[in-house]
Amino acid sequence: MTALLTGALAMAPAQAQPPFGAQRAASAGERPRADLFRAAGERHHVPETVLLAVSYLQSRWDDHGGAPSVDAGYGPMHLTDARATLAGASHHADGDPRGDTSRPSLAHRETPVDTDRLPAALETLGRAAALTGLPADRLRTDPGANIEGGAALLAAHQRSAGLPPSTDPAQWYGAVAAYAGAAEAGAARRFADDVFRLINTGESRRTDDGTVVTLTPAPVVPDTRQLDGLGLRPTTPGAECPRELGCDWTPAPYRMLSDEPGDFGNHDLSDRPHNQTIDYIVVHDTEATWDTTLKLVQDPTYVSWHYSLRSADGHVANHLRAKDVGWHAGNWYVNSKAVGLEHEGFLAQGGQWYTEAMYRTSARLVRHLARTYDIPLDRAHVIGHDNVPGTVPATVAGMHQDPGPYWDWDHYFDLLGKPFKPEGSPTSPLVTVHPHYDSHTEPYYCGATPADLCPVHGSASITLRTEPRDDAPLVTDAGIRPSPGTWSVYNHAARVSTGQKYVVAERRGDWTALWYLGQKGWFKEDLRHPKTLPAKGLVARLRPGLDSAPLYGRAYPEPAAYPAGIPVQALVPLQYTLRPDQSYSVGQTVTGEYYHSKTFELAGHTVVRGDLRYHQVQFGHRIMFVKADDVILTTASKIPRVTG
Repeated sequence: MTALLTGALAMAPAQAQPPFGAQRAASAGERPRADLFRAAGERHHVPETVLLAVSYLQSRWDDHGGAPSVDAGYGPMHLTDARATLAGASHHADGDPRGDTSRPSLAHRETPVDTDRLPAALETLGRAAALTGLPADRLRTDPGANIEGGAALLAAHQRSAGLPPSTDPAQWYGAVAAYAGAAEAGAARRFADDVFRLINTGESRRTDDGTVVTLTPAPVVPDTRQLDGLGLRPTTPGAECPRELGCDWTPAPYRMLSDEPGDFGNHDLSDRPHNQTIDYIVVHDTEATWDTTLKLVQDPTYVSWHYSLRSADGHVANHLRAKDVGWHAGNWYVNSKAVGLEHEGFLAQGGQWYTEAMYRTSARLVRHLARTYDIPLDRAHVIGHDNVPGTVPATVAGMHQDPGPYWDWDHYFDLLGKPFKPEGSPTSPLVTVHPHYDSHTEPYYCGATPADLCPVHGSASITLRTEPRDDAPLVTDAGIRPSPGTWSVYNHAARVSTGQKYVVAERRGDWTALWYLGQKGWFKEDLRHPKTLPAKGLVARLRPGLDSAPLYGRAYPEPAAYPAGIPVQALVPLQYTLRPDQSYSVGQTVTGEYYHSKTFELAGHTVVRGDLRYHQVQFGHRIMFVKADDVILTTASKIPRVTG
């Protein structure tokens, strides 16, 4: 996301928390999580299955050590307390979301959060406190109190609907639909349907207190007519979205801003996939509340993306047709070939976890897009904003870092139906990054200095060092800073992320080095719980006879491909080079393209195609492009095996 917010969610460091997801045993006197659900359901006359299913869609039954979600929700029941959590904070980066260096950059924008007009959905913890008599601090930090508060809210929604308490889960459809606070009928229906789908299919997992919670499957046919009594607004028709997601059509405006032919916003018309293939789905977080997000995308002078997803209930709003080009990724080549998804949340300020409801609707939307536009479901095509390369050397340092290390790519790809699995030989030199998210913690800091530690939390990223020892400096990214990387949650300079593929450069004892940004990046491996999986695939190596090969942030065509009247886009290499004996994973091979789109009318737009071919490589944390003539491709099985 591109706006700088003057009011983002901020939270104080938590120094004494146990590692999130460490699956610790419940301490003496601490009741197992399952008992807490059972007791709260009995006290408030809420069927245990309903309480469990609602909580799973919010938090997967985890407490998250009392840290808020990206939407200021606390505990297993995701009780929201945004007013207490809102504080001044800055966006994690700034830059031009359009990323077209041939046009003037968009002006920087600051967007305040209106704390005087927060929706009720962001203040459910206060209501739970009033219903239970429990203090707000306990509701935030005590899992038992939090579950008690959630049960009380469900019971209150049942009473508000004029329905009596019932032991029959089928009679709780309306209360469930109201729980997440959606104002849209489609969103409430989809959330309730997902809850009752869980009740029918069941679920079981070990939660972050180390105990197992089980929702035993039970056939239930809910009374969906109860939704009609909630007074919700109808879903706005017209969205490009699977019908069962209940998406709203909230269009981004397209209009002229002055008499200048190129002064228009907030996106570009196109005719994809007929004129250009859609190769990428870009995952963002909004760095803004839901209301602020919708204001930004409806500003004709600013930015645009295709879909927004709300945290509490996973609601989806569609803003652009997939055929058109949004201004979101900061790289015009990527924008012209991508669909952008903004997820409500804040990379660090305000919490480290995203709700299960949002993960699930996002995965269903991505599966739909992948089927419709033939986009491979892998980390070379489903990428984070933090994986998008800079366009030219001057823009590299300002590229964004969302959704960051706390986005659970492993769980996301499980939901996509494409889980990461070992491939090929166990000794393959090509590996897929795959730390165990819940137990893999990194000492990130969320503030301006290393003293401002983030709460301890699971992470999808592994941080790389320059040498195989615990006190070695982190890897240096020459495009970002001349000195070694830092542990700032915003600094991806020395990180690899779940699902990305890299080539092993060396093994030494329990340390492994990957080829990364033209150097060896080391991490300590745990042989009992490996952080990588053997992989299959193509890799690129420097063509014999060359000293080096440049890397590019855009796969633009050669100068001779441009017709008269369309300015030639220079092939500007980035700060990085591929050198002899190094190997990098290849995600796809493309032919150079440039979408010339500088006038309001679609008739004046042109796709310039050349003969120059590029291989997309996983060169660092971000994807980059290398000319096909500069490298040779080989399979991972033919790379010399690394021993140590």
